[in-house]
Amino acid sequence: MSDALKNIRVVLCETHHAGNIGAAARAMKTMGLHALVLVQPGSFPDREATRRASRAVDVLDNARVCATLGNALAGVTLAVACTARTREMAAPLVDARSAAARLAAVAATQPVALVFGNETFGLTTAQVNHCQLVATIPSDPDYASLNLAAAVQVFAYEVRLALLDATPRPKPRALATQEKIEGFFTHLESALLDCGFLNPRQPKKLMQRLRRLYARAELEPEEVNILRGMIRTLRQPKSAKNT
Repeated sequence: MSDALKNIRVVLCETHHAGNIGAAARAMKTMGLHALVLVQPGSFPDREATRRASRAVDVLDNARVCATLGNALAGVTLAVACTARTREMAAPLVDARSAAARLAAVAATQPVALVFGNETFGLTTAQVNHCQLVATIPSDPDYASLNLAAAVQVFAYEVRLALLDATPRPKPRALATQEKIEGFFTHLESALLDCGFLNPRQPKKLMQRLRRLYARAELEPEEVNILRGMIRTLRQPKSAKNT
């Protein structure tokens, strides 16, 4: 289990209050998680974060600070957006327990991430689009708002529970990394603009729909290479090259 725990990172996006960072670090350490990544935190390092971390200061000391979510997810093959809000055009929606089981299976051999938004607005649509799963805690619909550290605690607990499950699992597929997936989407969007299929003045939600489609597919590295090869050939057919 220790190797899988090392492959799981918790990503906090634009956290306003330093105390929540410290409390999240404490929640992580109680479940054996140590990889904390902060995207544009309001204040870090901060004495309040250290105070709230209690005996998890080592998690704070080793935390990485990144300018973008893309940088925070470098090398990750499965990212889970943890949010209380449903998204019409987001990746597949599951509950926290189902997400943890999927995350635990992939973490056995590859880096994965739990992604949390800030305390006020949660995750933006753009941030959710970086993730392959959207997960929610099935709380009371009349009061679904959890403190950030409490949400981290619930997901960390579910992941640990999934890792402790002794049920034999099939060997997980090798999935494409975040960088490879984002490179594919950049390539695809460029091709769709060039051929006129995507109207830049009225893009609507085409790219979000395509992201959702490919998130369900959970692409392998070779599959991404095939798709990009198809795009290159469609943009410049071999017959055109030979003329």
